[in-house]
Amino acid sequence: MARLCPIYTSHTVPLKPDSLSLSTAKPAPPTRVGGGLRCCLFGPSSSADRGLGLGLSREDPSSLSEFSMETARLLGLPRVEEGERSRELDVAVRVVQMACSLCQRVQSGLVGRHREQITSKDDDSPVTVADWGVQAVVSWLLSECFGNENASIVAEEDAYTLSRKDATTLLESVISVVNECLSEAPKYGLEGPSKPLGAQEVLDAIRNCNSTGGSKGKFWVLDPVDGTLGFVRGDQYAIALALIVDGEVVLGVLGCPNYPMRKEWLNYHQRYYRLMTMLSPPAHGSWHKGCVMYARKGSGVAWMQPLVHDFAEFDWQSSSRIVRVSSIIDPAFATFCEPVEKANSSHSFTAGLAHSVGLRKQPLRVYSMVKYAAIARGDAEIFMKFAKAGYKEKIWDHAAGLVIIQEAGGVVTDAGGCPLDFSKGIYLEGLDRGIIACSGPLLHEKIIKAVDASWDSSSL
Repeated sequence: MARLCPIYTSHTVPLKPDSLSLSTAKPAPPTRVGGGLRCCLFGPSSSADRGLGLGLSREDPSSLSEFSMETARLLGLPRVEEGERSRELDVAVRVVQMACSLCQRVQSGLVGRHREQITSKDDDSPVTVADWGVQAVVSWLLSECFGNENASIVAEEDAYTLSRKDATTLLESVISVVNECLSEAPKYGLEGPSKPLGAQEVLDAIRNCNSTGGSKGKFWVLDPVDGTLGFVRGDQYAIALALIVDGEVVLGVLGCPNYPMRKEWLNYHQRYYRLMTMLSPPAHGSWHKGCVMYARKGSGVAWMQPLVHDFAEFDWQSSSRIVRVSSIIDPAFATFCEPVEKANSSHSFTAGLAHSVGLRKQPLRVYSMVKYAAIARGDAEIFMKFAKAGYKEKIWDHAAGLVIIQEAGGVVTDAGGCPLDFSKGIYLEGLDRGIIACSGPLLHEKIIKAVDASWDSSSL
């Protein structure tokens, strides 16, 4: 069984990277957290390890160790909330890691083959077995870990298509990948089902993601496969999970299975890599093919780790690292991202903006919320999206990425400079023209001014 070291440590204020060593911690074997069992985020909380242990359970979410409670008191942190958010982030990262493994398996057998595993929604965007599979897995695990009352989820997919009589084969494929994924839960420190889920249980898990969000209470936001077109083409996509409390995003996790840990590996075309992998499988961990990024609001730090699925052994202490936004402030050296699809964004307007502020590099057009990941870890500096008339942005396309960029040191607002509003339901209501994410305030201010200067002449 793979060992999982701590996902979230007690450094809840910005710290220098060299002060974040966990070398004194005694790694604990993965502890199941489903079904009300205790979740050990920091290793054993025995007297010998006092200060490293944070044992949390569904029955007692505020059960911080004495050291952690004293630390929270000295830092002026709300004690119970600290325990709740830490455990929620811990579980969310593990769940997204599992979702990445499910998607990798489906994608490896989907691209170029098994076209029956792809269907279409009413808006003609492709939906694969992975979309429903991830939604079912995440829904089931969050309910097991936190109880149905604390696992309210806003998610993109519904079970209507899968419930039709002519969808038997499709449903069987979804059930298969869900159970295969859940069978590996102990590897990620989670508790899987005692027996494989049946058709009704899988459908119920998908249907349970029926929250409509709002300004009050706590709910999760899930995009099971963000960038489905990228997914079916063997390109970039993301699994995005965020937690919203009283209309505010408090934590976010982005799983990017095709976004390598090291920037220089982006130059290798994904299909070429996949072909070479089939011919000569690399040793576990030799490629760092994908990554998971995560952050908690107010922590002042964002993290990146490789995929557990890509490794025979997972050593948290040597493989996780802090990510920070780029320090570039000169537009001439900055890279900006924009959506690949032209259907819901204006490439011509962003191109004009880029020229007006002095951006000289070719845009990085990438599917999904991987654009947010690129900015958070310094691979790009600017993300601009200006939707065409009639298109409404959904909260699941932005929530997780927003908090990760912010905690990595970046800025995300609408084109008027106002914060994005996640309190109005499933849409970002009141959005001023578009969305702008930047690595820092200087670039952000330049983009805002350029939008103001050129908007009246646009056709948006």
